[in-house]
This record gives sequence, C-alpha cells and structure tokens, in this order.
Amino acid sequence: MASSNKLKIFNDPIYGFIRIPNTLIFDLIGHPYFQRLRRISQMGLSYLVYPGAHHTRFHHALGSMFLMQKAIQALRFKGVELNKEEEDGLLAAILLHDIGHGPFSHAMEHSIVNNISHEDISLKFMEELNDYFNGSLTVAIAIFTGNHPKKFLNQLVSSQLDMDRLDYLKRDSFYTGVAEGNTNAERLITMLNVVDGNLVVEEKGIYSVEKFLLARRFMYWQVYLHKTGIVAEQLLINILRRARFLIGEGSTIKASSTLQYFLENNIQKENFGDNVLRLFSKLDDVDIMSAIKEWQEHEDIVLSKLCKMIINRRLLHIKIKKEPIDISKMQNRMEKVKKEYKLTDKEVSYFVFSGKIENKAYNKENQNINILRKNGKITDVAKLSDHLSLDALSKTVTKYYICYPKEAV
Repeated sequence: MASSNKLKIFNDPIYGFIRIPNTLIFDLIGHPYFQRLRRISQMGLSYLVYPGAHHTRFHHALGSMFLMQKAIQALRFKGVELNKEEEDGLLAAILLHDIGHGPFSHAMEHSIVNNISHEDISLKFMEELNDYFNGSLTVAIAIFTGNHPKKFLNQLVSSQLDMDRLDYLKRDSFYTGVAEGNTNAERLITMLNVVDGNLVVEEKGIYSVEKFLLARRFMYWQVYLHKTGIVAEQLLINILRRARFLIGEGSTIKASSTLQYFLENNIQKENFGDNVLRLFSKLDDVDIMSAIKEWQEHEDIVLSKLCKMIINRRLLHIKIKKEPIDISKMQNRMEKVKKEYKLTDKEVSYFVFSGKIENKAYNKENQNINILRKNGKITDVAKLSDHLSLDALSKTVTKYYICYPKEAV
C-alpha cells in the first residue's frame, strides 16, 4: 500500500481545521467501515423539513473527536492525569461511537434489524477493528463500555454532557438554521474538571449548562420531533415493513443484494454474527433511496403509494395533541381511507396510524450533571440552578399524534 502523510487536517464549517492526532486515528478514518458514515445522514429525513440538513455521521464523528481533543487539553491543564494510552482510547472511542448506525440513522434502527441497538452494533464494529489493528482499540472499548476504572473517561464519551451531545447540538443547529440550538461547546469544555473520578462542571459554567439543556429541549421540539420529520420517519418504517410482508407472500421485490438479505432474514442480536456485520457494513442511505425509487412503480398499491409520498414529499397529514388519540376518530378516518383507496383492514394501517413522542431534556436519576461549587461541594445542576424551568426540563413531556392522508378524509 502506498505511504501517505498521516497527519492530515479536515476543514470543518463549525470548528475550522480539525487535525488528525495520530496514525491510528488516520487509519481508522480510512477504513471502509468508517468511510461508510459518509453515506449515512446524521438527521435521517429531516432535510424534508430543513433543506440544509444533509450532513452525515462522518461530519459528526470528526466534530466529536475535535471536541474530545479540546476536553483532553482542558483537563490536563487542570492537573487531571491522562496518559497517552488513555488519550488515544478516548479519541478512538468518540470517533467510533456512532459507527453502528444504519441507513438514515435513528429512523430505521429497528427496521433493518430487530432488538439490537446501534450502540450494540458499534461495539461489534469496534471489536472487529480491534482484531484488525492488533489490539489497539482495547482501551477504547473499555472506555466505550464503561469498564475502564477511570469513570470520567466514559462520561466524556457517553453521559448527559458528553462530546457527542455537544457536537450534534451545535452541528444540527448550524445545518438546520435553528439558532436556538446553538451552544457554546468551547466554554463548557473549558469549565470541565474531575473530582473523585467523576466529571464535573465548575460553578462559573452553570449558565452555560443551563443554556445547553434549554438548547437541547428546543432542538427536540423544533427539529428532532418536528411533526413533518415524524411522518417521514414513520413512512420509511412502513415502507420497509410492507416490503418485508410482500417478500413473505412470495412477491418479487427489487433491491440491492445487501438490502435484500436484511429484508428476507429476521436479524436479531442472537444471530448478528461476523458475516452479518460485514453485510451491514455495506448498507447505507443509497440502498434505501434507490429501492424506494424502484418500488414507487411496484404493482402493490400500498408500497407504491408509500414510496411516492417520500420521493415527491407528499406526506401524510399529522395532528399532534396533548391527550391520547380518540379511538373512534381513528376508526372513522380508517374507514374513509379504506373506501377512498380501496384497501383492506390490514392495508389501511400503513396510511392511518397513531403514536406518541416524548421529550426529556435532563434526567435527574441517571448520570447527573454535577456542579463543582466554590466551597468544594458537588451539587446536581437542577438543585443549584436558579432557572425556574430547569427542574421542569427533568420531567418527561408526552404528546400524541395521528397520521392520515388528508385528501382521503
């Protein structure tokens, strides 16, 4: 293999120049498993709402690694002990934390495979890459799984104030144009410290934490749980569900060989072996979109209609309410759509359905964001904050939705 300069830089629209810190990171980025992230959208079908939201998991992984470099510098400056092995482990863990995402990120997490999360698949990728790189990711895997004796290392990768969240809020805010989601990640990182092996934020950074939590709440309601995005995501899930059903009935469904495999087989945690992992590594947004373009001309009216809705952005109508959806109203709409589209009872469920969405910006019961006060005491941010709404952010807000074709009702 031809040699190349392994200390390259990426020009990122959020942070400017991102430097590759070592040859292991360079080689990980160059591996086909990681390059696949260029073809996995960060925000699923949110570009149907926010046209600029075409950034990828590749962008996000590099940005998270950049913030981790800043966090390592900030903690070392304050005397926190971090050796070279732990530094490399942190950088590799955050770089690979999302490598297990399937097509369109969260939208299809339980459609391609069943009962296995993207975190589980990320771990499988990391274990295989560890074999490939002769054990170089052993520390990274210990950090990623929370098995490293220094707990703050895992908290930098996965907690309520980790480098993952700091990057995706700032990045998604930038690409959607939703300014309310923008956070001062650099200041928050500067305020980090470690006490008794756990990550804390110094008291003078409390207002930055409040802003971060509020930004997260705004982004969930305005972007991640936007009603049009919800409809598009559910249509995508229904398309895959219908394709699986038709294959089970003996119909011919054209798709890439990789997608075909996952449609024809029920892949779960128990049978997700090395061969399945390698097939999964070849699956990305391109497989799904090319299939949807093909299926819009399928003879099955349900599959055809669903695909055309996505391709032409003629989505279902959605209503969001504070109370559960009235069953009689739901059945009334189903009857009208059945008659209009000439569908069976089973078929109409692809076009008329309900569900719920939840938003909880801060979890007081798990991995608290702790503030290091000037007197040396550690206090949960929700107790210390004088912001009236911060305690409310720790309560789960649930809303209910119903989707249906407006022209048929």
